[in-house]
Amino acid sequence: MTIRKNLIRTFAAFGALSAVLLVAGFVQDVRSFDRTSGGYEPPYTDYTGEPIDWATLDVTSEGMAHRGHVVNVLIDCASGMMSFEVFKVTMPFREFSDRAVTVHKPREACEARGFEPAF
Repeated sequence: MTIRKNLIRTFAAFGALSAVLLVAGFVQDVRSFDRTSGGYEPPYTDYTGEPIDWATLDVTSEGMAHRGHVVNVLIDCASGMMSFEVFKVTMPFREFSDRAVTVHKPREACEARGFEPAF
């Protein structure tokens, strides 16, 4: 019986550690994409932090992708839709806000990569 109990405890500890690492990776991925804060009212100039460095994102057939440890943030350059991809499952999130368009300049980044943004 002690071997069985030890195996159960080992697998339980491994499962708990895996869950903690998965959540930590998710939080890190989301936080690393947009490192700005403030500037939530027009003209969106009083923000702090660095806007998104579009040069670090991968180019895809639809736009760009920020590759994370757990979550990929996908940008559709035609519509301005952001989606999250987790374990090959894509979940639409939202379109760029006016603040995001002003602060991060995704239109310019899409145009620089040969896309024609309609947002």
